[in-house]
Amino acid sequence: MIDFERECRTPYSEAYTILEEGGIVGRIDLHFQGANVYGTLCTTADANETRIQELIDAIDERLVMTADPYREDFVVTVWRGSPAGVYTDTDEDDEDEDEDTFRLN
Repeated sequence: MIDFERECRTPYSEAYTILEEGGIVGRIDLHFQGANVYGTLCTTADANETRIQELIDAIDERLVMTADPYREDFVVTVWRGSPAGVYTDTDEDDEDEDEDTFRLN
C-alpha cells in the first residue's frame, strides 16, 4: 500500500514523502493554483510507466481530490532517479560562521 508522509505545507502547496512497505519510493510536491493542481513527482530510477501511473493515481485520489474535488486539471512532471540526500544550512556548531554552508543532513 502506498502511504504519504507530509513534509511541509503552505497555503498553496504541500510536499510529501511517498512510502511503500516502510521504504521511500518517491516524493511529490503539489502546488494548488485555482482549479488546477501542478505536481512534481520524483521517483526511483527503475520506475516504469505502469508504476508511475500507479503513483499518480494514488496521489490524485488521496491527496489532490481530497483538497479540491472540483479541480479541472492535475498536471504532473515526473523525475526518475536516485536520492542524493537532504541538505540544510542549519548547523548548531556553526552559529559564528559568516557564510551559510549547505550540508547533507
